[in-house]
Amino acid sequence: MPKRILVVDDEPDTLGLIELTLSTAGFEVRTGFGGRTALALLRQESFDLLLLDIMMPDLSGFEVIQELQAGSTPVPPLVFLTAKNRPEDRELGNALGARAYLVKPTTRGQLLDAIHKVIGEST
Repeated sequence: MPKRILVVDDEPDTLGLIELTLSTAGFEVRTGFGGRTALALLRQESFDLLLLDIMMPDLSGFEVIQELQAGSTPVPPLVFLTAKNRPEDRELGNALGARAYLVKPTTRGQLLDAIHKVIGEST
C-alpha cells in the first residue's frame, strides 16, 4: 500500500508540480490549498507525511502545526517546504517537530530524498 502524503501550499502550480513528482514516485498524494484546508484534511484523514508550506495567506504552516498540537489531532511526520530561509524560521520549524526543512526552490532529488528519509524513520 503506498504511503499517503498531504501536500499543502497556496500556489496551485507548486501543488501540481509536487503532486506529479510524488505520485510518479509511487506515493498517494492529497493536496490542500492553504492552512485552513490543511487543518480540515488532517482532522478527517490520516497521512504518513505532511509536506507543508509556511507562508500562506489564511494560516501559516507554523500556525497549522501549533493549532494541531493544541488539540487532539495527531501531527504526521512533518516536512516544511518554504521560501523562508532565516535561521530563526528553521529553528521554529525544528521546534515544532519538522523532520526536514527544505527551502524553495528545491530539486526533485532533494525533495524525494527528504521524504524517503522521513518516511523511513517513521516506519
